[in-house]
Amino acid sequence: MGVSRWAYVRRVPYVIHDPVHVPEELATSQAAAHGERGRAFAAALPALAARFLDRWELRLDGPSMYGMCALVLPVLRTDGTGAAVLKLQLPDEETRGEPAALRAWDGDGAVRLLDHDPATGTLLLERLDPARTLSHVPDTRTAVVAIARLLAHLTATAAPPGMRRLADIAAAMLERTPRALRHVPDPGTRRLLADCAAAVREVADEPGDRLLHWDLHYDNVLAADRAPWLAIDPKPLAGDPGFDLFPALTNRFDPEDTHWRFDAMTDVLALDRARAHAWTLARVLQNSLWHIEDEEPPDETHLEIARRLQP
Repeated sequence: MGVSRWAYVRRVPYVIHDPVHVPEELATSQAAAHGERGRAFAAALPALAARFLDRWELRLDGPSMYGMCALVLPVLRTDGTGAAVLKLQLPDEETRGEPAALRAWDGDGAVRLLDHDPATGTLLLERLDPARTLSHVPDTRTAVVAIARLLAHLTATAAPPGMRRLADIAAAMLERTPRALRHVPDPGTRRLLADCAAAVREVADEPGDRLLHWDLHYDNVLAADRAPWLAIDPKPLAGDPGFDLFPALTNRFDPEDTHWRFDAMTDVLALDRARAHAWTLARVLQNSLWHIEDEEPPDETHLEIARRLQP
């Protein structure tokens, strides 16, 4: 899945005299991802939080949560409409489409958007239960089917105008692949990634127009009172639903279950298996290119998925 950016990962203590604490890990990840812009964002988070607590008439309601890209504050709306969370994040290419995607889904399979500030990317979201995620479901097959059913809801929606496009992502991957492969010393890995690129070429002229989540792994599926499971933290784009299967294959990875998971998801979503296979290999290529360009070896789990899904 490449660089995972989970919204709800850890909690930090709620401190009365300093209610908006910026965890060091969040500040470090922002600096690593965005340089000086990330450092400035982390430093400004307490003031940003205070600004939106006041603007949207919110009251802090417990310990904050954070991941690699966002600080999430449980809040109560003082107008009496109930519990919510305030999500503070630095807008980037992946997160910029999140408000439009959440509006398009309008709570059908995903967390509901309550308010949004375009200038800062700040979101006010419905409160779900961060203590109950699909990662806590012991049976991974049950979790995979839950992911597939959510994807069926989410990808039934056409992507709204202006969403980043899988067509552009695929074209850029194919352009970068020849140079990247020159930096892969193992011939077997080079051949495997070349096969992934060849599969992408076969489907690149029909990239799809559905609204994709891109990052629907088990920690991005939370329980709620109004629905058993809802998706959070989309990194949305317009494309083929087959591009959305990969996180459920790689997270809680079980090599012997790879084919079962792929078959179950393609069945629930009624996908063309050949196309879904090609777009899954596209995710392997995408993540491998990121690793190679960072002068790191491709993730062995991702490569193993590609090997196991080969005909």
